[in-house]
Amino acid sequence: MELLADPDPQVRAAATERKQPGVPPEWRERCLADAAVRVNVARYVPLTSEQFAQLIRSEEEEVHQAVAGNPHLSAEMVARLLDIADPLVRVAAAQSRHVDAETRDRLYALVEAERADGSIEAEVALNWNFAEPEWLREAPLNERMTYLDCQYTTFRRVLASCHDLPEEAWRRLDNDPELAVRRAAARRPTTPPEVLEGLVRAHGDVFHIRPLLVEHPNFPRHMLRTFVDEPSPNVRYLALQDPELPVPDLQQLAAAAESFLRRGVARHPNITDALLEHLLSDPDPQVVDDAAANPALRPTQMYRMLTAAGL
Repeated sequence: MELLADPDPQVRAAATERKQPGVPPEWRERCLADAAVRVNVARYVPLTSEQFAQLIRSEEEEVHQAVAGNPHLSAEMVARLLDIADPLVRVAAAQSRHVDAETRDRLYALVEAERADGSIEAEVALNWNFAEPEWLREAPLNERMTYLDCQYTTFRRVLASCHDLPEEAWRRLDNDPELAVRRAAARRPTTPPEVLEGLVRAHGDVFHIRPLLVEHPNFPRHMLRTFVDEPSPNVRYLALQDPELPVPDLQQLAAAAESFLRRGVARHPNITDALLEHLLSDPDPQVVDDAAANPALRPTQMYRMLTAAGL
């Protein structure tokens, strides 16, 4: 707890950024009064009615937004948030377990109207806001299932992150219109191989966002080399996840216009001397750097490179 009392406000802020290990109850009042950490702490510590009221009286938008995302708010606290016009606060309140469907629809409609009028804040609240209704994961199954047809993507995405849903729910989530929902559903341990393969072929693992779906235990890894002929370069890149990718396929990828494909080939363990030599003369220095880092690089090639660089 020494970090919470550190004289440097940046140290105190860093110490409270994450909810684990959190702030001990006896430190909460002090932290909520500390401008350096108030926003961090207001996001996750249980608040008393008095603490909540004091934070809401603040004129700082960031404080209001932090409080609105606090998962420990009571129904009375959430009700008081409904009068704050900030789009981020409205979306956070709409995601609360304490609002009914009519209130949720009204809040989202207000933010949608603001976005239609050109509000950047509303755009961020709807499409760049990473807050989620995490409480839904802990709700009884019958309650969670009522959100299977929810019109708001974030609720379906959270639902898809559960692992105990019935088969019919998985069938629908695997075919959800939103990619974020389909990806969340595909991370369950029992995802069928054909679902994983189809999702990767369609979207190329979304520009290689981790965890890669091709790394899923159920992914049909024998299909990786067939990605070489896919039209999307992002899908073709994933063929390089096969450590035994045949040399003709590596040559095909090395001839691609996209440098990130050539860089992937330059790092591949199955590369030949001739192909490595070819990539060492690539006009893109990043490709050359990756080729030079390949363990297959022979001492003579390394010597020639260092000599050319005057080293």
